[in-house]
Amino acid sequence: MQSQVRGGTRWKRFAVVMVPSVAATAAIGVGLAQGALAASFAVSGQEFKVTTERLKGDGFAQYGGADMGYKEIKGGDAVTVRPVAISSFENATITKMCQSVVTPDVPFIGKVTLRLEAGKDKPVEASRLYLDVTELDADATFENIDIGIAAKHTAKGDAKGWGKGPAIKDQINQNGFAQQAESVVLTDVRQKAWATTAGTFKLSGLSMRLHVGDGPKVECF
Repeated sequence: MQSQVRGGTRWKRFAVVMVPSVAATAAIGVGLAQGALAASFAVSGQEFKVTTERLKGDGFAQYGGADMGYKEIKGGDAVTVRPVAISSFENATITKMCQSVVTPDVPFIGKVTLRLEAGKDKPVEASRLYLDVTELDADATFENIDIGIAAKHTAKGDAKGWGKGPAIKDQINQNGFAQQAESVVLTDVRQKAWATTAGTFKLSGLSMRLHVGDGPKVECF
């Protein structure tokens, strides 16, 4: 039965809970390997960090999925399946966004951190935004949230009028646990992710820098 909460719902320190079971993830991984499911791209062997002061999203959905990616960054064709929680937004604005990724073992240097910042004076704007995350901490407020809906019913344009979010990704457990909301506001966001995709992604005031080393002084956190 679908669990519904109408009106505004505030969750303190919202954390990812949509990761599919091991069996479901394994089945998805086999499907990807055999070409039965469409993966948009092969994910790199580097997880990255993201922080934002505030994310306002309309048409929100979240469900478990899997990313097929390379096991490491040193080369070779070995791949693995990584369980992720996919957060999707029809439209989103993001204030004070930071993204960082660390590359280890750079010859003669060691670790190098790539840090990207945007949206300080004018928010970043995105449409059909998908975040494939493994960790997420934030304060969250949802409007008209449905908890426990099947993942395949979260897409807009569903024949029965279920969907509030954008089209679902292929590499998911279609009947698995999901949630959706007409809108969501996330503040003080800290997350780790394997991939981000968007229909449009407008980064105002983009700044990109390379830093020698890693850690909270050069990474986003």
